[in-house]
Amino acid sequence: MTEGIATPGGGWRRADGPPAETRKKKRKGGRRGRGEVAMVDDVEFTSYYGRPIIKPPVWKTPEVPLYLFFGGAAGSAAVLGALGEFTRRPVMTRSAHLFAGGGALASVVLLVADLGRPERFLHMLRVFKPTSPLSVGTYILSPFSGLAVATAGLHVLGRWPVLRRLAGVGSAVFAGPLATYTGVLLANTAVPSWHAAGTQLPYVFGASGMAAGGGITMALTPVEEAAPARRLAVTGAVVELAMMQKVETDHGIVSEPYHEGKAGRLLRAAKACTAAGAAVTVAAGRRRAGAVLGGALLAAGSALTRFGVYEAGMASARDPKYTVVPQRERMAARAVADHASTVTS
Repeated sequence: MTEGIATPGGGWRRADGPPAETRKKKRKGGRRGRGEVAMVDDVEFTSYYGRPIIKPPVWKTPEVPLYLFFGGAAGSAAVLGALGEFTRRPVMTRSAHLFAGGGALASVVLLVADLGRPERFLHMLRVFKPTSPLSVGTYILSPFSGLAVATAGLHVLGRWPVLRRLAGVGSAVFAGPLATYTGVLLANTAVPSWHAAGTQLPYVFGASGMAAGGGITMALTPVEEAAPARRLAVTGAVVELAMMQKVETDHGIVSEPYHEGKAGRLLRAAKACTAAGAAVTVAAGRRRAGAVLGGALLAAGSALTRFGVYEAGMASARDPKYTVVPQRERMAARAVADHASTVTS
C-alpha cells in the first residue's frame, strides 16, 4: 500500500509521486456519490511534518479563556443579584451586582485585547448576523455589560434604587445567553474536538458559569443571606462535572485531546477543584471559612475548565489525524448504509 502525505495547502499526494487531484468516487452507472467528498486517498495515514489540515484559531491566550470565564461567572452573578433585589438580601444583591459589573467590564476589555484594536469591536456592531454566534454574542455582551456596569455604579452611588432594580433585571435577562453562547461559538468552528461536542459545550459553559458566579457571590456574602448562591453553585458544579464527562468520552478519537498533554492536566485539576468546592460548600458552606474556601475552589475549577477546553480544541486543530480519521469513519459508515440500502432495494 502506498503512503500518502499532506501538502502544505491541505491537499494530499502520494509519497512516491506528484500531487493527485481530489476525486469523487463513482457509483455503478457512472453516477457520483452524494455526501462528503474524500479529502485523502485511501492510503495509510501519515502527515506532512505534522502540519495541520485546518487552520487553528488565531485567538490569544490567556485573553480568550479568561473572557470565557468572566462572561459566564458575571452572567450567573447578575441573576443572583436580581433575585436578591426581590428577596430582601441586600448584601448578596450588592456583592453579586458588583462582581457582575466588574466581570462584564473585564469581558469587554479582554475581547478588545484579543481583537487588537478597540474599533474592531465597534465594527462588529455595524451588522447583526443571526447565523453567526460571534455576531449574536456581541449583541448579547454589549447590552449586558452596559446594564451590569450601570447597576454596579448605582450600588456604589447609593441612589435611584428603582432605576438600579430595572437595570439589574435587564442585565439578568441577558445573563443566560451570555453564559452559554461562548459554547456555541466554539462548537460552530471547524476545530474537531469543539465541533464534535457542539451539543454539550453550551451546557458545560453555562453550568461552569453557575458554579463560578454562585461560588464567588457566596464567598462575598454573609452566610445567612447566601443560600441561593450556595444552591446555584452546587447545582452548577454537578451539571458541569456530568457534562464534561460526556464531552471527554462520547466522541471517539476527537475526545482524546481532553485527556492528553496540557489540556488533560488542566481538566483534571478543574475536576478536582470543582468536586472539592462543591463538597466543601455542602459540608461547610454555612460557615464563613467554608463559604470562602468553597467559592474559591469553584471559581478556580471553572477557570481551569475554560483553559482546558480551549487547549484541547487547539491541540485537535494542530494534529491532522483529528480531522482525517473522523472523516474516514463517517465515509465508511455512509458506504455501509448505502450498500445495505442497495441490497434491500
